[in-house]
Amino acid sequence: MDEPPPSAELWQLFNPEISSSDTVSILFYLICLLVLIFLSAAFSSSENALFSLNKLQLEVLLEVPSSRANAIHFLMRYPKKLLATILIANTFVNIAFVLLSTLLFAIIFNFHEYPFIGFLIEVVIVTFLIVLFGEVIPKIYAFQNNVKISQNLAVPLFYTYKIFQPLVYVLEKSTSLIDKRITKKGHILSVDELTHAIEITSEKDAPKQEKNILKSVVNFGNTNVKQIMRQRPDVVGVDASMNFEELMLLIIDSGYSRVPVFEDNLDNVKGILFTKDLLPHINASTHFNWQQLIRPAYFIPESKKIDDLLKEFQTKRMHLAIVADEFGGTSGLVSMEDIMEEIFGEIQDEFDEDEHVYTRINDHTFVFEGKMLINDMCKYMDISLSDFEEVRNDAETLGGMLLEINSYLPKLGQEIKFKNYCFKIESVDPRKIKRVKVSFEPK
Repeated sequence: MDEPPPSAELWQLFNPEISSSDTVSILFYLICLLVLIFLSAAFSSSENALFSLNKLQLEVLLEVPSSRANAIHFLMRYPKKLLATILIANTFVNIAFVLLSTLLFAIIFNFHEYPFIGFLIEVVIVTFLIVLFGEVIPKIYAFQNNVKISQNLAVPLFYTYKIFQPLVYVLEKSTSLIDKRITKKGHILSVDELTHAIEITSEKDAPKQEKNILKSVVNFGNTNVKQIMRQRPDVVGVDASMNFEELMLLIIDSGYSRVPVFEDNLDNVKGILFTKDLLPHINASTHFNWQQLIRPAYFIPESKKIDDLLKEFQTKRMHLAIVADEFGGTSGLVSMEDIMEEIFGEIQDEFDEDEHVYTRINDHTFVFEGKMLINDMCKYMDISLSDFEEVRNDAETLGGMLLEINSYLPKLGQEIKFKNYCFKIESVDPRKIKRVKVSFEPK
């Protein structure tokens, strides 16, 4: 007996007994399915559109008072209510779509003899339609037209929230309980874990320069002013007793736009002098009273975190602060540029001289000035600052740390070894270490 061709088997899947009333039902179901897929697309696109609005777009939408602006304001003010509303509404729509599509397939097809094929067709077609037309395409479109979609769907979403308000309340409260439990049990990543995560990122995912910036951002909140400030010996200050001619020579020689003004010594800073304030008086006599141009100084402790200082600089519109030690003396100064360099590395403008702050001999050997900050040395060598935590104590410079390790001023050519690091003294005077060659073996 000959087997029927495959086309004949496929034809058997269709219901041959479709009446005129069934045709009306099919047409009705198709219209309902189109409406439901449109609603699913609307809810999905509204989620992406509203949550992708930036601050400027949101301000524009709320600028003109209207029912639309009020709806957007309410929905963005309560994002959990918005998300719950969208999820509940979309779930109802998708369930209705599945049920109606099942009824439609039951009229058009006859899966009694092929239940497995019927199950596959229903699942594949329904899932494909919901995912493609109800999720993917609307969300892609929403990202590109978020303002337009937010304007058109804000009011309908607000009334949808009103309809489902009891269910939204239950869902919001239940998720809040879960959030609290997860927050209590949640794992907080440490700085070291975040740094390690950046380290294992491939070069393709993030170039070395971007990795260094990310590491700086991660450690930004844990860095204090003492680690990045300009040390007292390197601070250029102005004695308040100088006459105007001496002052101008010092300002021209230093090249700084802001300099601290002190009486007797740097421990007694009276204020900050802005060089731009001197411009109207550049032709003044030697006895010009320039002290009247001094502005108040901003004093901060060594322990202040630089992220807090950055916020204070922004709030107070300042660019320079005097760093005071525990005895009230001046230990250094820190500027906005120092903070920015902590993230982005050395910043030089057209007036900066090309200083060789270090010399790189190879990947594992460097030559540094003794006054080099330990924090900066680790950045240039691409090593971890934590390697020296146990020996640096209160030292912030390379020379200071070597004095902590060695207990006395080393001699020229002396080598100081610590862990996998070797420090060779290349220049020293009777008071301090001037230059050091640092080499290390990779771990």
